[in-house]
Amino acid sequence: MTTDLLLRYFHFLGIFAMFALLTVQHMQLKGQVEAGGMRKIAVMDAVYGGSALIVLLCGLGMWFWVGKPAGFYSQNWVFHTKITLFVLVGILSFMPTRFILKNRRNTTAVSVPKSITMMIRVELLLMCIIPLLAVLMANGVGYIN
Repeated sequence: MTTDLLLRYFHFLGIFAMFALLTVQHMQLKGQVEAGGMRKIAVMDAVYGGSALIVLLCGLGMWFWVGKPAGFYSQNWVFHTKITLFVLVGILSFMPTRFILKNRRNTTAVSVPKSITMMIRVELLLMCIIPLLAVLMANGVGYIN
């Protein structure tokens, strides 16, 4: 029971951290970013990646190790949609991360392309849908016997 509670707790903390860090990243990556600002954003992006890893590992632990039987999740189309959106967030975060890593050592101000800002906005939108799917799934919506 303690393992179950800890996994769920760290899963939620990871989700909160991901959303908070992505929101701050969105606020910082607009227009021109000073050279020192890109280094700070790069650190935030690394922590964002770490929190995504925590969410993934805790989620896998809840799926296969503790909590409800794995079949509850595996036979639920809402769960598969939730996982697909999480993977899509990861794929979308590749381009902003690449941009940040490429420009983190610049000694001049960096102009942020609108496409990077838009990708982060789409990530935030998808991350707002994932908890709704989690609530639906926890209430048995989408479960196929």
